Amino acid sequence: MKTSNGHHLIPFNLAGVLISIGIIYGDIGTSPLYVFNAIIGEKQISSQLVLGALSCIFWTLTLQTTLKYVILTLQADNNGEGGIFSLFALIKRRTKYMLIPAIVGGSALLADGIITPPISVASAVEGLESRIPNLPTVEIVIIILSVLFGFQQFGTKAVGKSFAPIMVLWFSMLFITGISQIVQFPQILKAINPYYAFDLLRNYPSGYLLLGGVFLCTTGAEALYSDLGHCGKKNIRISWIFVKSSLISIYFGQGAWLLSHIGENLNGRRVFFEAFPQWFVVPAVIIATLAAIIASQALITGSYTLISEAIRLGLWPKMRIVYPTEQKGQTFVPTINFLLWAGCVFITYFFKESSNMEAAYGLAITLCMLMTTVLFGTYLRVRKKANPFFVFIFIATFFIIEISFLIANLHKFSHGGFVTIVIASILVSIMLIWFRARQIRNQLVEFVDLTPFIPMLHKLSNDKSLPKYATNLVFLTGSESADRVEKKVIYSIFENKPKRADVYWLVHVDVQDHPFTCEYSVNQIVKNDIIRVDFKLGFRVEQKINILLRKVIEDMISQNELDLDLKYKTQYSFIGGDFRYVLIKKEFSYENEMKFFDKLLVFGHSIIKKIGLSEEKGFGLDPAIVTTESYPLIFNRKVKEFPLKRITLKK
Repeated sequence: MKTSNGHHLIPFNLAGVLISIGIIYGDIGTSPLYVFNAIIGEKQISSQLVLGALSCIFWTLTLQTTLKYVILTLQADNNGEGGIFSLFALIKRRTKYMLIPAIVGGSALLADGIITPPISVASAVEGLESRIPNLPTVEIVIIILSVLFGFQQFGTKAVGKSFAPIMVLWFSMLFITGISQIVQFPQILKAINPYYAFDLLRNYPSGYLLLGGVFLCTTGAEALYSDLGHCGKKNIRISWIFVKSSLISIYFGQGAWLLSHIGENLNGRRVFFEAFPQWFVVPAVIIATLAAIIASQALITGSYTLISEAIRLGLWPKMRIVYPTEQKGQTFVPTINFLLWAGCVFITYFFKESSNMEAAYGLAITLCMLMTTVLFGTYLRVRKKANPFFVFIFIATFFIIEISFLIANLHKFSHGGFVTIVIASILVSIMLIWFRARQIRNQLVEFVDLTPFIPMLHKLSNDKSLPKYATNLVFLTGSESADRVEKKVIYSIFENKPKRADVYWLVHVDVQDHPFTCEYSVNQIVKNDIIRVDFKLGFRVEQKINILLRKVIEDMISQNELDLDLKYKTQYSFIGGDFRYVLIKKEFSYENEMKFFDKLLVFGHSIIKKIGLSEEKGFGLDPAIVTTESYPLIFNRKVKEFPLKRITLKK
């Protein structure tokens, strides 16, 4: 099957289902390691607490994960791609107010996701503490995470194939273990009745705050949507049937074990491992550790997707993106991989134990889910033209659910939740500064009418008395009109030493909402002399302008639209001759008199630029064929009157 742009969607097959299980369900699939411990804590085990918590877990997985994400939100795929920025790309041209929800949601997902690998791996490794006293958990967790992040460079296809058998074993183990406990206490099944959830929230002391622990059972749902492009919609939906069945089974199995210990306290025991027979605890710890390692994969692959889409949407500085395989959706962002690893190491050292991480986990991700609700509701209204009443019901229902979770999670702020909120705030600031500063910069660029300069360009191109600067002289222009060009482009060509070329190329790149669009149009302003090429590239397409432009020239020559041999003909020449790219960097001038807030934006922009790629690398250009020229962007220039006085020299 192909998208509207001719790109192949990931097919539905058994291999796709297995890879989905291996890649995207690690986070939500390892939640049983810590959910009940987070809910019960030091409280005395009671029937009301167990049945109420279990009922909340069941309906959270059903409404929040299954209904909102698997059934509804996965419909909002952007030519097979998912994630909050793909969702934003679908609606950004129809409403200008959705930028903030997209930025807040994406930042929250990245920030809260940093805690996912440490808490998952630590929860599993700590299962050995009862057998091995003084286990160096922190060091083991860091070593495991370092190996995992080092493995990412080989691509999620390789990762998925390696992880799928382990995750199938993991979920099978959860299902069987849960069933074995349920058959001993079948009365646990009555927790399906939502009455027990309402009873817990209404009548249990501080029962409302327990939603902070319940929420941990669905924290991987947003990453599930972000990884849509890696696995495919049908593969995710079919695999979720197996995954949810396993999760419901183990949660009810844990509830059954808890019912057999009414009146007791956990006293440090981990509910997950207590539900296993004693002879199987060590194998369970080993399998859980492997599954916890894989739990990080959904976050990591989702982070690559988010950052690559943010770059194409102009919300993040350009970074090197590697495509380990030719399969659609396979990306690796080395800088982000390092930052995620560093963040995970910091979280591990800061919290040290998974119980401390549980107290902070989930706060920021509730913001992400709220933002997705806003964006998807807007998508239903402006793209799908859904019934306004249905849209209202959708938004109202999930707003109530997610705001309830957010309020319950707010008490985590002082217990470590501030860490992820601070990280999310930094990410939001970076995106807003980058986006707004780019807007200011673009507003200051001066454009001129190209028409008066066409005869001069034609004359310069054919003036044999001047040395040739290049066969093909290429300028990247931000002008959307073929009749206008940046004033500095004209200045660059004619001022000082004129740049004579056989052909002057004006190249404009327009980033499209569809992720894999790759089209171009040609406007021969003066045949064989002045040519404008407009590229329409999807936000997931690498902007390798050098390769793309050579392909355009080859196509034009093959169709007899371009004849460079008239001007450039040697037995050693390549098709189209040599190229020279002139990149005109737009720098904010210190001569500007700006408002304080604008100065902060400009200052922040200059700092953020240092973590990104240079323009030539961002456009895939060889520095050897690039000339970079800088010119200042000036507005509200400070004009000072200098009391300059001429003196006459005495002879």
